[in-house]
Amino acid sequence: MMSALEPNSPDEGEATPSSPIETSANSMSTSPQSLRELLDIVSGKQFLKTQPLQDAGLAESLPLPFLALVGQKEMKIALLLSIINPLVGGVLLIGPRGTGKTTAVRSLLDLLPDVRRSKCFYGCLPEDIEAGGIDAVCPECARKYGMGEPLTDTDRAHLIELPLNARLGDVIGCLVDNDHLSLRQRTRRGILSQADQNILYIDEVNILSNEIIDAILDASAQGSYVIRRGALAATYRSRFTLIGSMNPEEGNLRPQIMDRFGLRVVVKGLEEPEERLEAYHRVRTYKENPRAIIAEYLEDTQQASDEIQSARNLLPDVLLPEELARVGIQLIKSFNIDSLRAEITLFEAARALAAIDNRKEVQLEDLKTVAPLAIRFRQSEYMQKYMAAYTSQEEEIKQKIDQLLK
Repeated sequence: MMSALEPNSPDEGEATPSSPIETSANSMSTSPQSLRELLDIVSGKQFLKTQPLQDAGLAESLPLPFLALVGQKEMKIALLLSIINPLVGGVLLIGPRGTGKTTAVRSLLDLLPDVRRSKCFYGCLPEDIEAGGIDAVCPECARKYGMGEPLTDTDRAHLIELPLNARLGDVIGCLVDNDHLSLRQRTRRGILSQADQNILYIDEVNILSNEIIDAILDASAQGSYVIRRGALAATYRSRFTLIGSMNPEEGNLRPQIMDRFGLRVVVKGLEEPEERLEAYHRVRTYKENPRAIIAEYLEDTQQASDEIQSARNLLPDVLLPEELARVGIQLIKSFNIDSLRAEITLFEAARALAAIDNRKEVQLEDLKTVAPLAIRFRQSEYMQKYMAAYTSQEEEIKQKIDQLLK
């Protein structure tokens, strides 16, 4: 397998291409055998820029391709695991400015998988009928269900960004208490509702206001939330994958919101001079003509997208052997971690990693790969001191009770 840290170089005597962008992807004699191998090969290929490119002059959103990111393998693996398996619990990227955290998240746009969305204004789903009967959906959806018509459509998941200047009303939405308006006119969905079955990205998550964080915590924990205005109330689904990024220099993150992130990645700057130079070439080309670099990685991006969808389809069949589960639990116990989210994240990330490699059973190597991501920053010095004081007091209480009874 080719390392992502070793870019390809042209063979001796090979003619210099006339194209301003040269890669070795088209000259690969064998196809990648897995998504991880594709990630290594494409991210590590050499990207040469020999002359300025004409600016396309477009104002539309054209993110840098995910596979064009140089290095940062742990960050890329964590982001892929989170979109393959939502039960991983999302990702928190921690690092200084300029290390590519926001760029990496936005580059996921073309890799996001397909999801099933309700075609109804009220959000009726087939599982509502399965759980609560035909009365659990609106009359129109009940009619469609009875006629055998689908209640959902296939759609690509979206990346929803939470603006730093967002207000609480923007986040949760609002209701207008006016009987003269229709329900559609009285209801305005918030960002949390728009993020349902999508990726919710929060940049600078550590500087959000407390009321915004509390709303996100509640919606994330329950998978839905309720807003009220007078006698009017509406319940919105909010089943999203949470991805956040932060710079520790700008402040700490509240323990409540930190606990909501399954995987934690420490993002450092590229250390190898060759990597930093290659990143410079790619960024410069992207700034001058984003369409050129997007076109260069288009075929590889489509292949990666197909691999991600295949991994999601395989995921329900991936098994975690009990002996490996016990190893994982023992590992977490050795760190004195109380939160059960540690096990959930560890095991679900390992299952997603096995699915990436097209395997139906988790291996020990999968646990070793994802364990640092799942366990990092879960120990609480405050709770350790608190529990130590509690244990000491409990022993003192028992001693005094024994003495009194004697």
